[in-house]
Amino acid sequence: MTAKLRNMTSLYIFKGDKALLLYRQGSRVVNDMWIGSAGGHFEPEELNDAKACVLRELNEELELAEKDLSHLELRYVTLRRCNGEIRQNYYFFADLKDEVDVNFHSSEGISRWFDLSELNSLEMPFTSKYVVKHYLEIGCKNHDIYAGIADGEKIVFVNMPEF
Repeated sequence: MTAKLRNMTSLYIFKGDKALLLYRQGSRVVNDMWIGSAGGHFEPEELNDAKACVLRELNEELELAEKDLSHLELRYVTLRRCNGEIRQNYYFFADLKDEVDVNFHSSEGISRWFDLSELNSLEMPFTSKYVVKHYLEIGCKNHDIYAGIADGEKIVFVNMPEF
């Protein structure tokens, strides 16, 4: 039985028709792949506050704060069983404000801006690839939150209405 949980956040930052991604290097979990602009593991005090985790990671990795972003929203929560643990990923999306410099240096790897049309061709972790694809096709057209379950071949997304 799988009982161990790994809670992580990821943030995708956009500026017009471009997205900032990170080529993660030196990580235990995700290495030598393109991932969101910033993100990482929850600290114990953040377990019930994914936004606090993503904002801490944003500051640590890119030296940015919430005031530098607009439209910061949790949009996807995914679940995947991997290596004896259940991995829960909380995906946030935001726009970089116009007055913020677009030249970033990350402490976690190489940051680079991509045209949105390039994103689906990049090597990404399993869940990230499906989240980005879904977001570009459907998620960017609304403000819904989606739950995604990985079945080994794909991720099945369901809109999570509040009721």
